[in-house]
Amino acid sequence: MRDWLKNAFAVEPPEPASPSLAEQQLVDRLSAAIVRRHLTTPALLLGECSRPFHFVGSQLLICAAPLAEVVFCRDSYRVFARFLERRGSIAYICRRIEALARPADQVGTEADEPAR
Repeated sequence: MRDWLKNAFAVEPPEPASPSLAEQQLVDRLSAAIVRRHLTTPALLLGECSRPFHFVGSQLLICAAPLAEVVFCRDSYRVFARFLERRGSIAYICRRIEALARPADQVGTEADEPAR
């Protein structure tokens, strides 16, 4: 009884998520789409605000799966929903968005400088 109770409320340690190859590819596609549409700041703001609710959000995605799978690929959708269940997944997504947005920001600032 004590062993069960000891682990009843256990959660994953608060460390960065280490995604699989399929999860990395999905996150990179999502991040690239966000950066391409110039939605970096709103996406990062939403990600940081929703970080405490990552598990609830993943469960909502699973509940919405029958409708969402009409539009999205079933396997990719499920892999992404399962990835969001893990702690550190939102932080990983935010880091990927920032990494993909950084080169675009640097290119824009170099073009704005006057030529010498």
